[in-house]
Amino acid sequence: MRIGTMVSSNSIDDAIKQVADLKRRGLSSAWLAQIFGLDALTAITVIGREVPGIELGTAVVPTYPRHPQALAMQALTVQAAIGNRLALGIGLSHQLVIEGMYGMSFDKPARHMREYLSILKPLLNGENVAFDGEGLTWRGMGPLDIAGAEPPTLLLAALAPRMLELAGAVADGTVTWMTGPGTVGDHIVPSITKAAESAGRPAPRIGVGLPVSVTANPDAAREQASNVFAIYGQLPSYRAMLDREGAAGPADVAIVGDEGTVVKEIQRVMDAGATDFVAAVFGSAEEQARTLDVLTENSYAAKRATSG
Repeated sequence: MRIGTMVSSNSIDDAIKQVADLKRRGLSSAWLAQIFGLDALTAITVIGREVPGIELGTAVVPTYPRHPQALAMQALTVQAAIGNRLALGIGLSHQLVIEGMYGMSFDKPARHMREYLSILKPLLNGENVAFDGEGLTWRGMGPLDIAGAEPPTLLLAALAPRMLELAGAVADGTVTWMTGPGTVGDHIVPSITKAAESAGRPAPRIGVGLPVSVTANPDAAREQASNVFAIYGQLPSYRAMLDREGAAGPADVAIVGDEGTVVKEIQRVMDAGATDFVAAVFGSAEEQARTLDVLTENSYAAKRATSG
């Protein structure tokens, strides 16, 4: 299993420093969210020019505000700029955001994503596409021509059955958030793997993102997780996964405790079938430093196990 972390900063310079530290530590990847701060793909372009040799991913870019042709063009430009190290994570976002903030319709999200991928995937693969859907259309005159760009790994944020089917059958896998190891093993992995196998696709990449803190005070850390990540216990898609896990809220799926406890819990994620673990490191400065040390040691152990 590859181990990476989320990069949390509203400063480009600070984000570069964080990713450079992850690269120095030997972690496999760095991931940027697309929420209300830095534009993830623009930031990755800058970071990737400064920091070589580490995969850079989005977790995730919402699809509704960007036409798939525009996203394909941007993603391939990023690929050309950073030496083809992009993992392009995309997702629906949430009705609260798409309708409540953008004023766009969130009707039939599964249809929207199916149509979105019908345009995005061939364009990323250097193909021409003409598509007239119910919600999306593209009438291209040819493939995108971006020198040096290869198709990025395409990951679809998927929790519900129809989204997992698309992630396995059309995309290259999924990246989840706030989904515990029980649900990963019983729901995410078997659903997406079956879809990939049925479509004759390779085994999917399965990224699992969870809050992590190495701490001597797990009760305080869980209280902090409950406050910091409270919104995720209220959004319907994450709420469904927390309920499936038997978790009252985000604090119950956060990985917190001493070094041994955190390593054990990451191993549970590995055993559930994840190919990638993406840590959202939180806590005091000292706790975050300790957490990064444990992730570094675990990353080396995973690489040794793979090479062995």
